[in-house]
Amino acid sequence: MLKFFIIFFFSFFILDANADNKEKIINNLKNTYNLSFQFEQNIGGKIEKGNCTIEYPKKMYCAYNKNNKVLVSNGKSLVIKTLSSYYRYPLKKTPLNLILNKNFLIDKIYSLEEKIIDQSYVNYTINQNEVEVDIFFDLKNFNLIGWKTKDIYQNTAITLLYSILINQEINKKIFELPAQN
Repeated sequence: MLKFFIIFFFSFFILDANADNKEKIINNLKNTYNLSFQFEQNIGGKIEKGNCTIEYPKKMYCAYNKNNKVLVSNGKSLVIKTLSSYYRYPLKKTPLNLILNKNFLIDKIYSLEEKIIDQSYVNYTINQNEVEVDIFFDLKNFNLIGWKTKDIYQNTAITLLYSILINQEINKKIFELPAQN
């Protein structure tokens, strides 16, 4: 009987701690209207760095440090532009459609099982419409700190966020899609 009580006691506190993490992450997301951050992106071993601004719902502007590459989402379309190329995709056909939709994330997190990584990060895996997205939150401040997806060529893409600023004043014009070359 004592064993049962001890197991129940520890299970209750572990589940309670996980529920507490979820609530803190969800509350943090609810109170976040935009994020500005530096990023490091690894796609198939190729590392790129830059800075981004996300405005919920579904808007994003990223400037990469090399190649004058920009990535812009206006909420409906996603454009990736370099000096020599211009690609436009419907946002709903990309994993960013899920990542940039905080209400979707909040709804999903309620029902997902969390994984604690190195006692520092919380991970949730979302499977939606044949798309798998791993999202990561910092266990100290409950900020979004990255995601892992597959790109359109099925390469694993890992994006890590750092130097995160929340709810800053931003210029809304950055979310206007750039003109084609």
